[in-house]
Amino acid sequence: MGTGRTDEFRKEAVRIALTSGLTRRQVADDLGVGLSTLNKWANAHRDTDVVSPEDRDLAQKNERRLRENRFLKEERDILRKATQFFASQKP
Repeated sequence: MGTGRTDEFRKEAVRIALTSGLTRRQVADDLGVGLSTLNKWANAHRDTDVVSPEDRDLAQKNERRLRENRFLKEERDILRKATQFFASQKP
């Protein structure tokens, strides 16, 4: 990989991406790598010992919670807009 990044750096980046609770975009930006590069590294190291089974389980739970949180925020925003709309309809 002509990226100039060491294998150790790539492994640590994957570990952070999978266990930190941050989005991959945040991790990529913090580390100064492209998001597609970080995703490639994560896919390449997904089934290796870079992340322990416990950390992998924790990462999956974090990803699920992030999705749920995003859904709840979207739902809240929709309800807020509906409330504002209906409030503006009063004579």
